[in-house]
Amino acid sequence: MSEVRRTFHQELDHIKGDIVRLAAMVTECIPRGTDVLLSNDLQGAQHLIEDDDVLDSLSLEIEEHCYQVLALQQPVAIDLRSLVTAIRLVSEIERSGDLMVNVAKGARRIYGVQFDPRLRGLIERMSEEATRLFRLSIDAYVEGNASLASALDDMDDSLDLLHKDYIQAIFESHHAGVIDLQAAVQLALIGRYYERIGDHAVNIGARVEYMVTGWLPEHSGAARLVARQGRAEKQLAEQVDEVGDRVEARRTRPGESDILDLDSSPPAGTDGPAPDGR
Repeated sequence: MSEVRRTFHQELDHIKGDIVRLAAMVTECIPRGTDVLLSNDLQGAQHLIEDDDVLDSLSLEIEEHCYQVLALQQPVAIDLRSLVTAIRLVSEIERSGDLMVNVAKGARRIYGVQFDPRLRGLIERMSEEATRLFRLSIDAYVEGNASLASALDDMDDSLDLLHKDYIQAIFESHHAGVIDLQAAVQLALIGRYYERIGDHAVNIGARVEYMVTGWLPEHSGAARLVARQGRAEKQLAEQVDEVGDRVEARRTRPGESDILDLDSSPPAGTDGPAPDGR
């Protein structure tokens, strides 16, 4: 391996290490944000919000490093996919950290609200499932495991079901008078934040699958679009051909005016009417 290539792969390893460090920080934020929410910890909420600045700074540093390597090395094939994947992963990971900041802000808005046991249990379970999915998505990236990456979409179904039960529990708690409308709305938004972290984990998995195989879920949709367009074009061509056949058939048949001219022709052996009636 040439010195240039060796340097390039060292840069890739450095970028991967920074992404893993960023993801570890976000993974830590998920249970932290949940504890802040359930314990009405205003000071903890403030610390979590302030710590997001560290995530933003590291995200920007990684992204700029990726662009620098992309410009100087001009990679191709899997090396290019690795860099593109790294850029996309930074956005997914950083956004997941932002979602936990939103949880902390929501906790401040409903400070003092007491959760019934069912709501508390569902929040804890959503937090645990979101953490598990996020950690697995990063494991797939580190290991280059396309099978694990593709399985994340199915794994996310459990978090979706928990979120559905959680929304139902909010309605029941509000109906029973345990929480007011404002708290119910904030709790519904908080549940959505956990569910979105699971979606980001699935997106990370899709990008890892692209890095390893060069395939994206969007490729299937693009193929279906091309197939639909092909069928539509074929149907239109058939309709045009049918119209052309009808026009051609009319040209080969005697027209109505031709039939009238034949009917008005004089019988054989006659000269027809004289000019001016004479």
